[in-house]
Amino acid sequence: MKNIFAKNIFKLILTGTFIVLFVPLFAENPHSFRAPMYWTVYENNFTKEQMGIHANNYIPEDEFLANILWVEKELKPYGFTMVAMDGWGHWPHGNEHGYRTTHSIHWKHDYAWWSNFLQERGMTLGMYDNPLWVHRTDAEIGKTIVGTDIPISSLLSNREWSAFGFNWAQVDRPGAEEYVKGNVHHWADMGVSYLRMDFISWYEDGWDDNWNAGTGGWVGRRGRPREHFETALRWIREACDERGVFLSLVMPHLYNEGELELRYGHLYRINEDFATGGWWRFSDNARGIRKRSFSQFRNAFDGFVYWSRYTGPGLAMMDGDFIRLNTFANDEERKAVVSLNVIAGGAVTVSDQHNTIGDSLWIWQNDELLSLSREGFIGKPLSHEPDNRPWDQIWTGQAANGDWIVALFNREGSAQVRAVNFSVHLGITDGMVRDIWAKEDLGLRRSIVANVPARGCRIFRISAASGGDNP
Repeated sequence: MKNIFAKNIFKLILTGTFIVLFVPLFAENPHSFRAPMYWTVYENNFTKEQMGIHANNYIPEDEFLANILWVEKELKPYGFTMVAMDGWGHWPHGNEHGYRTTHSIHWKHDYAWWSNFLQERGMTLGMYDNPLWVHRTDAEIGKTIVGTDIPISSLLSNREWSAFGFNWAQVDRPGAEEYVKGNVHHWADMGVSYLRMDFISWYEDGWDDNWNAGTGGWVGRRGRPREHFETALRWIREACDERGVFLSLVMPHLYNEGELELRYGHLYRINEDFATGGWWRFSDNARGIRKRSFSQFRNAFDGFVYWSRYTGPGLAMMDGDFIRLNTFANDEERKAVVSLNVIAGGAVTVSDQHNTIGDSLWIWQNDELLSLSREGFIGKPLSHEPDNRPWDQIWTGQAANGDWIVALFNREGSAQVRAVNFSVHLGITDGMVRDIWAKEDLGLRRSIVANVPARGCRIFRISAASGGDNP
């Protein structure tokens, strides 16, 4: 057994892995945003639905407030400065132009009030909406497109009918651009700087390879010209750029290697909904299998590995969907899921609540790790091919001060050896090593060899040794 162990270590240390950097030629509209760190209402809504509550699965204002105050006290100091809405709720009539103003008919305060409430506490409101949605209840009573006397009903097509209460704006109709951009401006005017735009695959062609496969007649017109999809994304990105709004694209097909979504989005989903959570949805669901459309990769780990080839400063960032630490089996799994979202340069999204987090709050408070997100760190795996063991589970990158970050993950059900040779994988001779989760200095090293627990991780920061030749 000892000989096998030694042989594996030697092989891992000496085996070089070539990293091919892919830069999409279609990556335009560079931006200066960093990956968002925020709390989302998702778990509250989702668990109500799972309990069979459908008519009133909104979050009451007292629950919303309790979570806001919890975020302010426990998470804001670590960089979580946004509170974001998600789906569900009620759709009361919108404003005079058909734009949504509140989460529920039972709320006393509207979104503008809550946005101001958050701003007074040094936080912001993030919004879930799709500027292409036209709600028939507003269209039927004759509301008009902002800045025009054109009825919003003129944007609807008889060939597409309602799903979840919305219909699609046809971008080839007069007033469509004003309506779509007006939606973004509507949110920006109340201080919203994050827009989570859902169901875009259904708009593009009414299809997905996931739980709503075959619903094309419901919500989209098969054969919608691709230029219509691009026009819609371009309008929305233009409006976001005008007002400094961060655009998150949800349920994207990512056809042609994400040609349009990576061009027009700041953030894009790389896996299916996190839903009931746990390690299976994070790493094991259809592991190593790529579909043709949303969701091309069912689990977040595969998605992060594959799409990391297109990440970099000023480029679109990856969204591994929401994180519910309370659904994982143990702290090793919890540390791994938070770490990968950070190391990949993706969104870091708390969906645990003040009354569901249990004893795991400390994992959301590892400042040494979360500082990487705050500075805009983006790491890369040694292989961009999902399930290419173990190279898809070894990530490296440089922090803002030049330190190297080495992240060793273990997707397997038993402890595994992971190793990085500094000269081979980092291009440096040696460095002072610190274990970010153990908060322990390990001294001068030329390599790292670690026994990583099942479904766990080890994250290290390597600083230049005094008089060394590190960058």
